[in-house]
Amino acid sequence: MDLTLLSDNNTLIDRYFLGEPGFSAFIEDRDARILFDVGYSGIFIANAQKMGIRLDRLNYVALSHGHMDHTWGLDALVRFLAEMDIERIPYARPKIVAHPKTFTSVSAEGFSELGPLFSEDKLGKHFDLSLKEGPQWLGERVVYLGQIPRKNAFEGRSSFGRKENETEENFVVEDSALVYRGEEGLTVVTGCAHSGICNIIEYAKAICDESRIVDVIGGFHLQNPQEEQLAGTVRYFSELDAPRIHPCHCTDLRSKIALSKVAKIEEAGVGMKLRYA
Repeated sequence: MDLTLLSDNNTLIDRYFLGEPGFSAFIEDRDARILFDVGYSGIFIANAQKMGIRLDRLNYVALSHGHMDHTWGLDALVRFLAEMDIERIPYARPKIVAHPKTFTSVSAEGFSELGPLFSEDKLGKHFDLSLKEGPQWLGERVVYLGQIPRKNAFEGRSSFGRKENETEENFVVEDSALVYRGEEGLTVVTGCAHSGICNIIEYAKAICDESRIVDVIGGFHLQNPQEEQLAGTVRYFSELDAPRIHPCHCTDLRSKIALSKVAKIEEAGVGMKLRYA
């Protein structure tokens, strides 16, 4: 499996790509070409083109959750594919894989909209849709986890505004992740990990019936975290015994420094390419 980071808060040094507070990764396995999240804007397309990645050949667009920094790039992707239609250029029609609540509007104080810009009906004109709460296998070795059980008391407890037509706080129940099941163990790819990075890893182990973790890549939802959450996460990773991890996007410096004391953290940013057996 090959993974390339197309959008992140940072870019690799001396690599001239565009960055933004968003996340997008391209994953290619032998039987699947997957775009995981689409960032905040269209920079993932510009970065992909510079790296020679063909987004007109996607099989899947998997979305970790509905927030703006992971879904607003859908506007650029729709334009990209629509313009290929105009020019009569053939392309693969990708399937969007997500939780059923991913495309519900979300507002909060200071944000008239921090959720998706597209409705299910609108997206259905451009993509096939597969919206399910449970896991979905995207090929033989890559699984979209679906809704993550939140078992740890120290994480997955933060709310973000309210979803449209709902009175309770929004705990981003749709938050999910991708997992690659390789010969050496599991590679877990997260968007923001609102459901808790440790919860995600434990659910990945259960779904894949595999306890070995090769790598964890993406947002760990450790942006100015409470001490209880940071301490619990550090404690968990001290026992995980992963060869390396790549925290990025919504993981702040203080959290990375704390995690570096118990795990091998490697640099992540737009332009990063990783290969797994």
